[in-house]
Amino acid sequence: MRTKEQMMDLILGVAEHDDRIRAVYMNGSRTNPNAPADLFQDYDIVYVVEETASFIADRTWPERFGEILFMQFPDDHPDYPSDKENSYGWLMIFTDGNRLDLTVMTIPRAKENVFEDTLCIILLDKDGILPAIPESSDETHRVKKPTAEQFAAICNEFWWCLNNVAKGLWRNEPTYAQDMLNKVVRDQLLSMLSFKAGILTDYSVSIGKSGKYLPRWISAEEWEAYLRTYSGTGIDEMWESVETMCGLFAKTARFVAEKSGYTYNEREEAGCLWYLRRVRSLPADSTEI
Repeated sequence: MRTKEQMMDLILGVAEHDDRIRAVYMNGSRTNPNAPADLFQDYDIVYVVEETASFIADRTWPERFGEILFMQFPDDHPDYPSDKENSYGWLMIFTDGNRLDLTVMTIPRAKENVFEDTLCIILLDKDGILPAIPESSDETHRVKKPTAEQFAAICNEFWWCLNNVAKGLWRNEPTYAQDMLNKVVRDQLLSMLSFKAGILTDYSVSIGKSGKYLPRWISAEEWEAYLRTYSGTGIDEMWESVETMCGLFAKTARFVAEKSGYTYNEREEAGCLWYLRRVRSLPADSTEI
């Protein structure tokens, strides 16, 4: 596996010898001082260029970075929005295990983009075209304190959408119930846990993608409870994960409300829990709730 030094020498060497590339910057976990370093960290690189068309037309161009094991062209996906005239990317995993996420981006777009993510570090600027930027930090990725309205909306979304989980489980439709749990309800729980981490750190941290850094700030008991909210597709197993999810959300939401000076809707929680437990107890041949 090529070392970080070898990869960076290659990335900068390609840029230095290609007149189409006028500047280079990097972002992602490798520029985040709070991210743990390991062998799976990507190289998230942006080449600042005058045009993207010549790079897109040459399908063999990415091969100069190494022997490619497999790759993706995200901007070619027919269902995803793209702006190929201003930005185009390749996601590459090489046979040595390294991964390079490379984007070519026009100068006007890059001047905007470099301010959108505080993890950016400028590596090369041939013409001094990029603006001065602050030292790299995870500031744009940190937990933001919710307003009272946002807090109430997250609570409402959590408790309300559980009715869909309940009917899915009663109907023995585990895939529907799992989708509702993991694509809707879980997001609200993760938001509430992130607010707790924010309160404990004066909103100075990022919880990482999917909350992967949460164990740094919440208790081991809370983290274990969160892990138990993930379940298989057995109906009883899923009901137990719902109960765990409800308990963890309620406890965390009360903490966030108290520390933030917000009001927690106890009636909303009580109504949802009554409904959930009522549906769970219904026989399969029931004709009314």
